[in-house]
Amino acid sequence: MKYSILQAAILLLIGFVLLLQMLEGVNGMEMNKKRESIVLGGGCFWCIEAVYERIEGIESAVSGYAGGKTENPTYEQVCTGLTGHAEVVKLEYNPEKISLEQILDIFFKAHDPTSENRQGADVGTQYRSIILYTNDDQKQRIEDFIRRLTASKAFAKPVVTHIEPLATFWPAEEYHQDYYERHPFAGYCRVVIAPKLDKLGLPVDTLIK
Repeated sequence: MKYSILQAAILLLIGFVLLLQMLEGVNGMEMNKKRESIVLGGGCFWCIEAVYERIEGIESAVSGYAGGKTENPTYEQVCTGLTGHAEVVKLEYNPEKISLEQILDIFFKAHDPTSENRQGADVGTQYRSIILYTNDDQKQRIEDFIRRLTASKAFAKPVVTHIEPLATFWPAEEYHQDYYERHPFAGYCRVVIAPKLDKLGLPVDTLIK
């Protein structure tokens, strides 16, 4: 009898563990359904990252490189302009909290999409305006958004933003991540990033989240 009770207890425990694993799997699937990604480049990635880290619905913003052919490029290699990569930021976002169109609206306000291979004093193909989509639905919505911008004459000059499928995103070196948060009083952060955040109505010294 004792053996039967012990056996039943073990089976009950195993069943409980399996139930927990199943629930975790379902929760994980639900979280994945609520998370999408897109990669944006609009000049120095420090700027774009600082902007989106302050936006509700953005789950993560990671600086990196994309759009080129060199595998696992370094910052020094990208700066030569020979790798084909642009400085970009990969965004993970919750579409239930922020739409792709809202993300694009912020993007086109956060940089000059009519400037070819240049943002302010940052010059080179690595600073080009670029959007790398992760699915066909994003591509269509991005193209529609830019058509609306053009039709509304939001800019005096044509939008030159590159629209490409994302092949590989290479995270930048650790010292580039959260650069503004780590160095808020650095020259570039005070002269370039802080005024950009202020212009967009975003907190200059603190994160929303």
